Amino acid sequence: MEFKHLVEAAEKWCSGNPFDLIFAEEDDERRLDFYAEPGVSFYVLCPSGTDSFHVWSESEDCLPFLQLAQDYISSCGKKTLLEVLEKVFTSFRPLLGLPDIEDDSFEHYHTDMEGEPGPDQQQMGVSQQ
Repeated sequence: MEFKHLVEAAEKWCSGNPFDLIFAEEDDERRLDFYAEPGVSFYVLCPSGTDSFHVWSESEDCLPFLQLAQDYISSCGKKTLLEVLEKVFTSFRPLLGLPDIEDDSFEHYHTDMEGEPGPDQQQMGVSQQ
């Protein structure tokens, strides 16, 4: 993907969360730098060719939180920039003062299962008479 398209995708992603894209450079390395209050920063090195994305932070406080995103990137399959950014955002939620969230796919399943029982469904432990 062309670097300008990656920058556009990053800017769009930033519009839905506390991060700002503060730097984008293509000369030496294809790098996107992000920052959010209170001092949460990271950067993404974008692949050129068959490489994969790489996330890192120059802040020692942020580095441990990036492990989840780094593991995700190194797992099987090619990742998109938006997938990587979403994983980083999830990893940084505690640092940003946001509540921790469960995996979305589980949440949707769990919500669907909590509905009222239908007329043909018997509640467990309660006999219908």
